[in-house]
Amino acid sequence: MHQHHQDGQIATWLGERQASTYADGRRCDEIGYLQCKLILKPDRFTSAHVFKEFAALVQRAAETTGVGFQHTPKFMQRPEVREVLFLDTGAYHLYNNAFIVRRRIAYQDGFAIGDPEIVFKYRSDDMVKAQALDVRPRIDGKYKIKFKLEVMPLKEKIGGLRRLLSHNVEFGLSQAPEAARIVMSSLGHMSLPELTKIFPALSSISCDGPDDVSLVNQTIVEELLQDICTLDFGHHTAATANLGLWRARGDHHAFVGEFAFQLRFTGPEDISHKALNHCEQFFLELQQVAGDWLALTTTKTGAVYRLKGNPPQAHE
Repeated sequence: MHQHHQDGQIATWLGERQASTYADGRRCDEIGYLQCKLILKPDRFTSAHVFKEFAALVQRAAETTGVGFQHTPKFMQRPEVREVLFLDTGAYHLYNNAFIVRRRIAYQDGFAIGDPEIVFKYRSDDMVKAQALDVRPRIDGKYKIKFKLEVMPLKEKIGGLRRLLSHNVEFGLSQAPEAARIVMSSLGHMSLPELTKIFPALSSISCDGPDDVSLVNQTIVEELLQDICTLDFGHHTAATANLGLWRARGDHHAFVGEFAFQLRFTGPEDISHKALNHCEQFFLELQQVAGDWLALTTTKTGAVYRLKGNPPQAHE
């Protein structure tokens, strides 16, 4: 623990940046979020009690590494329910080119509430590629860009870190042009060229074969999400951690769980390196404590795409 002068992996990753501009001269987006994620085996999720069980492991790792731990008020409530679905061509042109298009709707007492949220993402472990991709959508309405450094365990063993840079844009469906709204709310078929009108970044994809875009694996995902605690890494840096379970709507077949927490900052300079190093120690310790729960080789989106046994050429 005497390496305070030496930065950990996360702080080093955040220091990597290329100040450049997009085609219209606007400065490239800066990383503004750090998200640490553990993908969990679905067979651990047998009842709501599992959320409490995992929270106890998080508390143990926090105590070992001196991270502040506090249950959130929502911890005692029922998990929130959301519905998530992915759009792609039959041959997975989006996913195979590291793009994801997702729609998410919140549910309350069995009914959809609020504006469905559309998320468009580009993911890469290459900082230059991820930052240089302009994710701005061609819509008249409001949208929000989130450029995240996502940190996960290594695929081959517990106790390390790997990264994905996730360059996202989100907007409410009501903000999209009418034609797109109709397709995305009824999930009618649209073509890749039509989708590219909304997301110009997709124009890099060359599509051979049918370019119809529809629901990936005909699967609507039910997402149960529960906030479990606030983690405090010191230096004014705290994060809410949650536990999510993704399962198929209909037969409730559970296919992946996830523990995640996210730190937000205005730019990579804005966050204390001591806090980042503290966060990294905690995340490595939690991997050890929760080792039996971890599914190292998948991501949540990957699990949906693989449901029917036809794996795409993932770049995750």
